[in-house]
Amino acid sequence: MTRIALLQTTTGIDPDANAATLVDAIGEAAGGGAAMLFTPEMSGLLDRDRSRAAHHVVPEGDNPVLAAVREAAKGSAIWVALGSIAVQRADGRWANRSLLVAPDGSIAARYDKIHMFDVELATGERWRESAAYAPGEEVVTARTPLGLLGLAVCYDIRFPALFEQFGRLKCDAIAIPAAFTVPTGKAHWHLLQRARAVEASAWVIAAAQVGTHEDGRQTFGHSLVVDPWGEVVLDMGGEGPGLGFAEIDAARTADIRRQLPSLANKRMFHTLGGK
Repeated sequence: MTRIALLQTTTGIDPDANAATLVDAIGEAAGGGAAMLFTPEMSGLLDRDRSRAAHHVVPEGDNPVLAAVREAAKGSAIWVALGSIAVQRADGRWANRSLLVAPDGSIAARYDKIHMFDVELATGERWRESAAYAPGEEVVTARTPLGLLGLAVCYDIRFPALFEQFGRLKCDAIAIPAAFTVPTGKAHWHLLQRARAVEASAWVIAAAQVGTHEDGRQTFGHSLVVDPWGEVVLDMGGEGPGLGFAEIDAARTADIRRQLPSLANKRMFHTLGGK
């Protein structure tokens, strides 16, 4: 068994305050016996006003939130899957970047969100992530106390090909940090998380933003841990922030893969065109 912690939070527009929340959570997670802490998408800054946010979007090496997390991880000797932060790329565009911080404070892996959240919902909400952010292009995995961990971010969950690749790579767990909207969360959050766990025969760990944020948006919460059978073993609800703990059982993964070897049974096939 490996104990993990999930931070569910209502990230705001002040990076210093957000960094303090993360540092506190790292200490609490380590004190609670967790080997790893998982945080939501945009843990360092959540601000839909891009003109205001631009001042805080800097290259990875200059990001004060990341620096604080690295120092705290080293001080507590804990892994931190920093769900994502906004960073400036060398070409001037932004990346929605997930970072895996090792217990010595080094960066073990980095993943730039591939799928951009460009949608218009029936509620009137309109989001154009691609207007500021450049999509990533690489599937990223890393060795952790949970085994092989696949890195994804939020809207990625709607694109099965990415998770098929995680399955091919035999990932033991997949991190899907998020800032899901309330309408899409109510409709699809649990459904999609459970489906991704089942199809990859892997644990899914989804730390989420929750509540009403300083920039006016509302997020769904319900940070989840789902086992490879699709069973929800932790649901932190949608009421407010908090820190949750769960036990990841590698034997459970092996048992499910023996019972239902869908990854081994997978076959390639041809599609015939219609007349």
